[in-house]
Amino acid sequence: MSTMNAKASSGEEEEASGMRSKTLRESGGAEDIKREQVILVAYVIAILELTFIFMQLGVVPYLAKSLGLDTVGFGYLQTTFGVLQLVGGPIFGRFADQFGTRAALVLSCASGSAFFLLTSISSSIPLLFLSRLPAVFMHSLPGAQKVITDHTTPSKRAGALGKLGLCFGISIIIGSALGGVLSTKFGIFVPVYVGLVGNLINTVIAMVWIPVQAKPKSDHHVTEHGNVFSITEILRLMKFPGVMEIFIVKVLAGLPIGLFLIMFSIISMDFFGLEAVGAGYLMSYFGVLQMIVQGLVIGKLTNYCTERTLLRLSVFVFAGVGLGMALMRSVWDFCIIAVPLTFSLSMLATITDSILTKAVPSSDTGTMLGICASVQPLSRTVGPTIGGILYKQFGVSSFGYLQLIVNVVLFVYLLKSKIPLSEVKSK
Repeated sequence: MSTMNAKASSGEEEEASGMRSKTLRESGGAEDIKREQVILVAYVIAILELTFIFMQLGVVPYLAKSLGLDTVGFGYLQTTFGVLQLVGGPIFGRFADQFGTRAALVLSCASGSAFFLLTSISSSIPLLFLSRLPAVFMHSLPGAQKVITDHTTPSKRAGALGKLGLCFGISIIIGSALGGVLSTKFGIFVPVYVGLVGNLINTVIAMVWIPVQAKPKSDHHVTEHGNVFSITEILRLMKFPGVMEIFIVKVLAGLPIGLFLIMFSIISMDFFGLEAVGAGYLMSYFGVLQMIVQGLVIGKLTNYCTERTLLRLSVFVFAGVGLGMALMRSVWDFCIIAVPLTFSLSMLATITDSILTKAVPSSDTGTMLGICASVQPLSRTVGPTIGGILYKQFGVSSFGYLQLIVNVVLFVYLLKSKIPLSEVKSK
């Protein structure tokens, strides 16, 4: 009798154990689905926000001209936008670390709404400059990156971050085309109105679909009591092993090409002899290339290569791009160079962001992403002055030679250095 009871008890335990395992598997599967949904929402928010930004980029020059702002004044307007983004990036990241990703994305989308609202009522030059002020907190891309870092394992992070580049390419194509069509057919302010309504919708999406807290609360003990505007807390991240070195590589490797792209509107007219329509087609070509590289190439490479290898590869290809630019003579030459150029830009941005977010505590990933996001505004801030001097004094080839020299030095440095990097590959 006791033997039968023992067998029955054993059978019940096995059944209970099986039920628990099944429940855990189902729970884990549900969590995975939820994480994927949240990441998808982050991609949607990024696409919409970037699309609205590219829509207004094509409109603002005409708006500025209609208000009597000359070329120099428009340069100041662009610099103002760049400085605000440069200052706001790290602060936005700190805000995300302290108050959560949802609060940060809501702040970004709400700031975008204020940006487009002020632009829509800009009837004078002072109002137009004032409309740039909300740009200090317009950081939907770092916000989306924060969502991804919170919802992915380190081994899959680079691939997931790479898909944001795909979003960027889609936004360039849709935003540039839609902004031109709307402003031509319905008026110069219509793209701005669309951006205003779209940002309000984005705000609601972030409030409804992004979780209040993406990471366990225990992850936030480091920054919980810190000041959002603390420069000391922001600079503290640079002291972690490898962070300063990788950040310097990130800034320097892309700076020469960043100066070239800042001057591209002038170069396309003077050097390539393109009209506005031709320049628009060239931007669309860039968007298509970025979609292909981010969607089909980078994700696969991160599956088979270490981040150290991909970082070296991006810098090496950048050096080759510099040589090609130095020898470039026509727009067709540039169309060929644009392929490795897009690859290097996308790979460098994705890999360095992934490396840097892994190098700091999870409670500081938002701040780190904010610091990374300040690199492009830095180029926009110093670009018009330095790029203008290079172009005027030495010509287009000077950008290529500078790109070549800087990246050859960086490549040699990366080969010889012992920077501590994660060598995890996604499976």
